[in-house]
Amino acid sequence: MKRALSAALIVLLVLSSAAFAAYLWADRYLHSPLRSEQPVVFTVPSGASFSAVARELAQKGVLRHPGVVSAYVRLSGQARSIHAGEYEIRPQSTPAQLIDQLVRGDVLLRELTIVEGWTVQAMLRAVQSNPYLKHTLEGVQPKDLMARVGAPGTHPEGQFFPDTYRFARGTSDVEVLRLANEAMRTRLDAVWQARSPGLQLTTPYQALILASMVEKESALASERQRIAGVFLRRLRVGMRLQSDPTVIYGLGETYSGDIRTRDLHADTPYNTYTRAGLPPTPIALPGAGSLEAATQPDDSGALFFVATGEPDGSHYFSKTLAEHAAAVKRYLARTRSTTRASQ
Repeated sequence: MKRALSAALIVLLVLSSAAFAAYLWADRYLHSPLRSEQPVVFTVPSGASFSAVARELAQKGVLRHPGVVSAYVRLSGQARSIHAGEYEIRPQSTPAQLIDQLVRGDVLLRELTIVEGWTVQAMLRAVQSNPYLKHTLEGVQPKDLMARVGAPGTHPEGQFFPDTYRFARGTSDVEVLRLANEAMRTRLDAVWQARSPGLQLTTPYQALILASMVEKESALASERQRIAGVFLRRLRVGMRLQSDPTVIYGLGETYSGDIRTRDLHADTPYNTYTRAGLPPTPIALPGAGSLEAATQPDDSGALFFVATGEPDGSHYFSKTLAEHAAAVKRYLARTRSTTRASQ
C-alpha cells in the first residue's frame, strides 16, 4: 500500500512538474516578441473566432504556436471578446499584447487630410479617392451635402475644418465629414466669442466668409491679420474689396488658370471688383489661423496690399494710393526681371 502511494505521489509530482514547466514555457512565449520584423496588417472578419485568427496569423508566419494563444484566451475567458476590424501588428509585439489589442478593439486608424484653402469640391474629390472610407456620397451634389451631415439649408463652402481625421477602415464618408463640420462650428464659435472689441462683422458667418478670403490671399501666417485688417478697413470706408480669389471662385470651371482684365469686369455674385461688400458665401475652407485673423484683425491702417514677387509669397502693405502705386511698380519690375532671368 505504501509502495503504491509512493508511486502515485511520484507520478503526481512528475505531472505537476511537467505542467509547471509547460506553464512557464507558455508564459515565456506569450511575452516574447513575435517573429514579424515589419508591421503586419490583417483584418478580423465579423464573427471570427480567436482560433481562426490565430491560425491565419500562423499561416502569415507571425504566430509560431497558435494553439497556445487559443488555449490561453479560452482559459482566461476572452474567447468571445475579439472585435472585428483592421489591425496592425507592430514589430516586437508579443502574443499577449496582440491578444490585448484584439480584445480592446485597438484597430488600425486610417487618415483623411482636409487641406486649408481647399474648396468643398476639392475636399469631396479627396474623400471619394480615399480607399479606406465607405463611400455613400457618390453623385451627391454639394448643395445636398449639408443635409447628409446634419446641417440642411447651409451652403457647404467653408463649413468643414481643415485637419487630419483618423478613422477605422469602413467608416462612412458622411461620418468623417460630420466630424469636420462639427469641428468647424466649434472653432468658429470659439473665435467669435474671442473676437476683438468693436469688430464690425455682425455674424459668425461673415467672419467665416472673411476668413476664407484671408486663407486664399495669404501665403504667410504672419500676414493673415494684416490682410484681414485691410479688408475690414475697406468695408468700413466703403471701398470695394477687390480680391482676386473671389473673382476666381465666381468664374468656377471657366477659370483658365490666369486671371485677366476682362475677368475682373465679368460680374458675378463673387466679383468683389464689381460688387461692394463681402461675397455671399465663403470661397474656401479656412484654417485656424485665418479664422483667428478674421476676428482679431491687425489695426495698422493699411488699405492696400500687393505681392512683393518674393518666393515666400509675401506682400507690400500700404496706407495710401500713392504708396500702393509704388509697391505695384516694384512688383512689376521684379516680375519682369524674373522673367528675363528665366529665359
